[in-house]
Amino acid sequence: MMTDDSLQKRVCVTGADGFIGSHLVDALVSTGSDVTALAQYNSNGSNGWLDDLPPATLEKVTIHRSDIRDPGAMNRLIEGHETVFHLAALIAIPYSYSAPQSYVDVNVTGTLNVLEACRRYGVGRVIQTSTSEVYGTAMSRPISEDHPLQAQSPYAASKIASDMLAQSYARSFELPVIILRPFNTYGPRQSERAVIPTVIRQALDPECENIQIGDTSPKRDFCFVEDTVSAFLAAGQNESLEPGLPYNAGTGRMESIGEMIEIVRRLTGSNKPIETDPARLRPANSEVFELIADAEKFRQATDWSATTNLEVGLATTIDWWRGRLETGNIRRESGFLI
Repeated sequence: MMTDDSLQKRVCVTGADGFIGSHLVDALVSTGSDVTALAQYNSNGSNGWLDDLPPATLEKVTIHRSDIRDPGAMNRLIEGHETVFHLAALIAIPYSYSAPQSYVDVNVTGTLNVLEACRRYGVGRVIQTSTSEVYGTAMSRPISEDHPLQAQSPYAASKIASDMLAQSYARSFELPVIILRPFNTYGPRQSERAVIPTVIRQALDPECENIQIGDTSPKRDFCFVEDTVSAFLAAGQNESLEPGLPYNAGTGRMESIGEMIEIVRRLTGSNKPIETDPARLRPANSEVFELIADAEKFRQATDWSATTNLEVGLATTIDWWRGRLETGNIRRESGFLI
């Protein structure tokens, strides 16, 4: 966790308008940090999930609308900040099959722009957000940071490339960049591009007669968003982390998609049948069948660990979705977010 000497630091968060980013901004404000939040520019004036933060929190945040694909904009954004959390990315795996170039533009070139601006202005700590998808299907379990990298989707390939860029800036320019590799984060504000929110929404929504899903056999290390955010805070402050190296953040447990669905059905009281939707299936050689984190290296360096039980986290997320359904506001997503 962040210590008292982190308070009042000038911190920038890219992808702040997204799922994890908005939770991170909330947590950083609570530490007393001076937060600049990058929200992707859009013509409707939305700040994504930042708009759902309490007014008392938002008034302490400087919201900057821009685009990580613009190097000049990243220079203007990052100048004067001591810590940069880089979360902005295109993350929807299915879309990466049909628009791979956009993933290179955002995830690779965009990361290059952020890293170069951080180098130019001497940022003291940069957190590069990776993903467990870079490992592909587990060859050994649990997955340590030494596991081979396997690009089983264009999305995974773009994140491997951005991680390698971060590592190169640490080695070539001594940029103090830490690569944080969260496993499958879930919780309130996550869009239906991810499996847990799409299952919960269908279980609760009276307009849905069944729960349509892809393959239920893959197993995932599901980590509640509050635990993932605490990992970001630890990565942003702890001096024992080595620049240029990746650090896993996960629970060290895994459940299949099918097992997760049964927990959701029990917690929601739903008896809706489960149907396989072919449109939700990945290409045969692209599916990642098992992900489970070995986060021991990160735990030893920072004393971080995930503490939220899956059932507790799912119950919290279900309560949030009930609130969205009651207000009719069930689909909110903007741009490339994480």
